Amino acid sequence: MASRSWSRLAGLLLCACAGAAAAEDFPPTAQFSDVRVDVRPLLDKGAGLQAEALAADLTEALRKSFAGRIGGRGPRLVVVVSGLSLRPYVGGGGRLGIGGNVQTDYLEGEALLVGGNGQVLGRHPQMTATPASYGGAWYDPQFEARRLAAIADIYAQWLARDLPRD
Repeated sequence: MASRSWSRLAGLLLCACAGAAAAEDFPPTAQFSDVRVDVRPLLDKGAGLQAEALAADLTEALRKSFAGRIGGRGPRLVVVVSGLSLRPYVGGGGRLGIGGNVQTDYLEGEALLVGGNGQVLGRHPQMTATPASYGGAWYDPQFEARRLAAIADIYAQWLARDLPRD
């Protein structure tokens, strides 16, 4: 049980770091006309099905996190995902779960505020890190899919928290 608590604490600390960057180059926006995810940089790196699954998970997470801010007129919010790293999960830990290997998953991208004419009005880079253990039991066939969904959800929550409103 101690290793699970340690993993959760590490995750909270890592997530706190993810949202530390200010959205200074992103103008306050009350409403977005739409939310889109662009994983072409991952596809160009050969991520294939994993990139496509991430695009679906991140789109769903963004729509949930920005639910009250999507619709009507306004610029689009486009998240361009430039990096994804799902480390091999080894599990375990040191004595009492402290000091062991804590494999970390990373999701890196940039939120773009895109006007109707395609002009980029604002940018907000962000990187999210979560413990690989957030996917649950490593031996479950859905482990990797849950890891993708978890990191997408955390990324979207931090982005919604960090982007300024009108």
